[in-house]
Amino acid sequence: MKKIVTLALMATLPSGVLAHSKVEETTPADGSTVAAVPAEIGLNFSKDIRLTRIEMAHEEHSAVRLDLGDQTSFDQEFTIPLPSNGTGTYVIEWRGLGEDGHAMQGEFSFTVE
Repeated sequence: MKKIVTLALMATLPSGVLAHSKVEETTPADGSTVAAVPAEIGLNFSKDIRLTRIEMAHEEHSAVRLDLGDQTSFDQEFTIPLPSNGTGTYVIEWRGLGEDGHAMQGEFSFTVE
């Protein structure tokens, strides 16, 4: 009986991992260098997610929370207005919930020359 339970658990674990959405693309691309501060950033996920928080940090300024506007439902693509802090490195941290209820988070960065 223990073997059956163990095999059942092992079979379900990979499907739980696959349920999480991952970031497929960011705009600007993670690690990229751009000539000017973009007016907005983009996040594209592999599956639906509900963003709950996005913060922007800049090497010369404190982190600020970005406005999600009306983007509060589950979706795969998000576009968020970005305030300009001039040249330097921007780090964008995001948090959200997958449709399965699991909390997710990540970050990406880009540099403005």
